Amino acid sequence: MALKKVKGNFFERMFDKNLTDLVRGIRNNKDNEAKYISTCIEEIKQELRQDNISVKCNAVAKLTYIQMLGYDISWAGFNIIEVMSSSRFTCKRIGYLAASQCFHPDSELLMLTTNMIRKDLNSQNQYDAGVALSGLSCFISPDLSRDLANDIMTLMSSTKPYLRMKAVLMMYKVFLRYPEALRPAFPKLKEKLEDPDPGVQSAAVNVICELARKNPKNYLPLAPIFFKLMTTSTNNWMLIKIIKLFGALTPLEPRLGKKLIEPLTNLIHSTSAMSLLYECINTVIAVLISISSGMPNHSASIQLCVQKLRILIEDSDQNLKYLGLLAMSKILKTHPKSVQAHKDLILACLDDKDESIRLRALDLLYGMVSKKNLMEIVKRLLGHMERAEGSAYRDELLYKVIEICAQSSYLYVTNFEWYLTVLVELIQLEAGSRHGRLIAEQLLDVTIRVPVVRQFAVNEMTNLLDTFTVSAQSNSMYEVLYAAAWIVGEFAGELEDAEKTLNILLRPRLLPGHIQGVYVQNVIKLFARLATTCLELQDLPGLVTLCDHVLDKLQHFNGSSDIEVQERANSACMLIEMLRNQLSTSTDAMAMDTTTEGGIPPLAIEIVQEMTLLFTGELIPVAPKAQRKVPLPDGPRSGMSGINAPPPEDAASSSSSEHDRMSYLLVPRRQERQLMAAESGDRVCSSRPSNWSGSEWLVSLSSRTILTTSSPRPRRVVPRMRISMTILMTYPLRSCHWTWRAWPLCAWASPSGRISTSRNSRRRRAARMARRSIKRVKRAKRPRIKWRTTAAPNRKELSTKQELSSNPTTTAANIIVDDKTALQNAVNV
Repeated sequence: MALKKVKGNFFERMFDKNLTDLVRGIRNNKDNEAKYISTCIEEIKQELRQDNISVKCNAVAKLTYIQMLGYDISWAGFNIIEVMSSSRFTCKRIGYLAASQCFHPDSELLMLTTNMIRKDLNSQNQYDAGVALSGLSCFISPDLSRDLANDIMTLMSSTKPYLRMKAVLMMYKVFLRYPEALRPAFPKLKEKLEDPDPGVQSAAVNVICELARKNPKNYLPLAPIFFKLMTTSTNNWMLIKIIKLFGALTPLEPRLGKKLIEPLTNLIHSTSAMSLLYECINTVIAVLISISSGMPNHSASIQLCVQKLRILIEDSDQNLKYLGLLAMSKILKTHPKSVQAHKDLILACLDDKDESIRLRALDLLYGMVSKKNLMEIVKRLLGHMERAEGSAYRDELLYKVIEICAQSSYLYVTNFEWYLTVLVELIQLEAGSRHGRLIAEQLLDVTIRVPVVRQFAVNEMTNLLDTFTVSAQSNSMYEVLYAAAWIVGEFAGELEDAEKTLNILLRPRLLPGHIQGVYVQNVIKLFARLATTCLELQDLPGLVTLCDHVLDKLQHFNGSSDIEVQERANSACMLIEMLRNQLSTSTDAMAMDTTTEGGIPPLAIEIVQEMTLLFTGELIPVAPKAQRKVPLPDGPRSGMSGINAPPPEDAASSSSSEHDRMSYLLVPRRQERQLMAAESGDRVCSSRPSNWSGSEWLVSLSSRTILTTSSPRPRRVVPRMRISMTILMTYPLRSCHWTWRAWPLCAWASPSGRISTSRNSRRRRAARMARRSIKRVKRAKRPRIKWRTTAAPNRKELSTKQELSSNPTTTAANIIVDDKTALQNAVNV
């Protein structure tokens, strides 16, 4: 234990605890370290109250060690400053060490140290000034930088290289805290580049290179001096700094690059230092990129760099291997052919135990692909994926395989059937991958863009739907079922066995709601296809059996917990049941001699034909940003203006009698929707969105749906210009109310022609337009539509409604809205 009262006699002080005793005591009290340190701190406080500077110095040294263990010693700030002001160098050094660890630029006690530090900087003892510079660099503040800048600049002209070097390095910290000091100090800093002492030269180069990282242009006039240093110096670390600086200056002055090629090439040939070799190669790459147009004959330099990088990649040191791959990727951007010759070396890196090296090799393979080696590289990657460990790395492998094949719009893919096979294999390999949506996008994109591969695609998707194991897949991988179901439904004409595919879709399975919704939607497509085949064969029993089978299987979807699936399934059941009722009256109709030769009622034939027309037409892919390139129509229509001219009255009356016999209304043909939208001056993508809910697909919309190649789902973009929209009335058979469905289409363009991307502004604009639409409908004094809560309307009301619905242009309520609720309110009025 320290003495309670310490006298100046050395004999009495020899029993004090020094730093060695403190360290030994802490090691001996590991089980109760906090208590022991607390006791030591109390003893140190007693020592700091003594008058002897040596005792205080010993106490501060122990506090410094305690601070390294994580204890706060800010309470001893005044004592630290007192030890810093000691005239003895051993005490001063301990004081500055404690200050460098305890003080920070915001410490309030620093204002007390200004004059003391200035006194040390001007000391005749170079070591006093040196220790002051070293400590000051750790806690210098803006105020200290302003007050001491001139003193430090004076030391830059000292006759002692030790002080000149420390002063040059210290000026960088001053520039960071007090930038105004850079202008007066720059001439002296420039002089130090030619200082006879190599240490001072190196310090000046370091400071200027660090300053040039923020704004290299200001240091371009120093290029001749740095060029001289690069060609004469043998200090590898200084050469690395200079070469890095030249790499930043070359893009600013291309003429500089032509002079750098030769000395850099000589360094690459001669140096054995790997760090210097790497920096030389990096700078050569930057130089060749900047002067590629003015110096075409530089293939020899590129080949030299690639050969040296191969040496780095083959090295056993993982750091050098990584740096070699990193530099190789930079060459690949401008000279891919030079790197492709080393494909085997890059593929060998995929087996490295370091994951960062494997990922860097994958990045290189992306740029090394060509039409000749694509299949080979993908085969190697798939084989590597089977034995790879770690889900994150396997996901990255899957992503790279797709990215390699899909780059530049499938530029290197020559066999799309092979690519679809690769996608299916990826689904089977990566059961828990998070890239299921990406695979689904690729399946949709390839099938839509490449017509010749559709027959192969639908058969592959049928097998995928049949063999897909639900329990072993992740939520993300379910998206491939979305794409597979949509493909087999959209291109049902390419199926070899449509009935088998229909049964696969109707099979009860535990799937997410949005996947079940797509299943139901594409069941209708397949049903329409099979029903058309029955009509062609005049197979009435087969058509009845088909209706009964689909109605029975759809009951599983009617009980789904997802409201969207319920609505779609119910709407499909109502439509098929309507057809089934027409078929059940076939016998009576034959007795009345009103049926066709095959015994199928005309209304049943018309229902099947209308259902087929829902999905007739080729789907054309549209780029995600293609809508911006569509010109705005001349004189956009608004208000109550119709899209098409109203039909003659006789045509409406002639069709009225036919519709009196029908208690349903189907959507118009796809060709009519195309014509309507085409007349408004827009381009059309003939498609129906597979994510329409329920009876929405029973509704007519003179609009278009945009299918983007970046999304597996057809996506609607809402118009911001005044584009008229047709809203048709429809009521199902057993419905007790009128159903209004509308869907906004087209890209929204502002009146000035600019595309708005603000979601909030779209909502505000849509709300204003909805309010105006309601007022517009009120002024138009349209006939009121009675909403009934009973089963079917009477004959008079039905005639009026069907007369309105007989032509889309006469039943259109051209309302500009974006909200279904606002649309309902507008129709109610």
